[in-house]
Amino acid sequence: MKYRVGITDYVKAPYDVEEKAFPNVEYVFLNSEDLDDFDQSVLAELDALIVWHAHIGERTAKVLKKSCIVVRYGVGFDSIDIAALLIEGIPFCNTPDYGTEEVADTASGMILNMQRKIASYDFACRNYHSGWQEHVQPLLTRTNKQTLGVVGVGRIGTAVINRMKAFGYRIIGYDPYQPSGHEKAIGYERKQHLKKLLEESDIVTIHCPLSNETKGLIDDEFIATMKPGSMLVNTGRGQVLLNLDCVEKHLRSGHLSAVSLDVLPQEPPPFDHPLINAWRNNEEWIVGRLIINPHSSYYSEQSLFEMRYKASETVRMFLEEGVLRNQVFTSKL
Repeated sequence: MKYRVGITDYVKAPYDVEEKAFPNVEYVFLNSEDLDDFDQSVLAELDALIVWHAHIGERTAKVLKKSCIVVRYGVGFDSIDIAALLIEGIPFCNTPDYGTEEVADTASGMILNMQRKIASYDFACRNYHSGWQEHVQPLLTRTNKQTLGVVGVGRIGTAVINRMKAFGYRIIGYDPYQPSGHEKAIGYERKQHLKKLLEESDIVTIHCPLSNETKGLIDDEFIATMKPGSMLVNTGRGQVLLNLDCVEKHLRSGHLSAVSLDVLPQEPPPFDHPLINAWRNNEEWIVGRLIINPHSSYYSEQSLFEMRYKASETVRMFLEEGVLRNQVFTSKL
């Protein structure tokens, strides 16, 4: 075998998917989420390192070969000390283009569920004793009378816009990193200031990356700026939401009519938080108004294959062709 590629954790042999992208390579399962505690001599022999959950810090960076590459199976990289890798001359790349369809589909499903109160209806009519349509939910508005605000109009935000156009929403977007005219190419109304988007949106869906700029972005002030009775969806990164306290406060007051979360500031959520307790116990005030998924919006059989294949392909492109695909140059946190 010409090359040795380490896989930190989670993805175990057989490496049939990785081998489709990069055959005739020795894949080494390191079985650790903290490589600072791993056998340094094994790390020193690797030509590439593919990371799932593991933290990659300064100590690991110093041990890896100078000709090595580190690739993340997923999109996020807040557990990677990119600066430490760059000091050692080791490039880092992520895999940002897998699962786009799946996350966009989940966000779109959450939007429509809240808009049409599907989960609320389900809960309301479970224990009926007489009649049936007395469970009609109040304050339902036609989709083409609603404004959907998209925060972060990259791959997934764009995919959500393309899906939701068909339902007739007025769609507005905020993304200071997209070039001028992006809104014309995609087909949405651009807002130059986040505050304006929040003030005008009936539903806000979050698709921005986690960075120093966006960590804790959704806080009490953010939600208070949203329209009374509006709805919030987050299928992006959990720590873009500051905490569960602000969600609970504004759900209880009715300022938020509904919230759908695929990601949380802490996963799994704490058992002792009153919002989580209310959600688990189906307390009357929250029934049908809070949807939580277990950070699963990325998943399908196809997206998992795509993630593993593309990560290994990125390794092959670097080692055999000298091409760096999806290189990340700065740490986000």
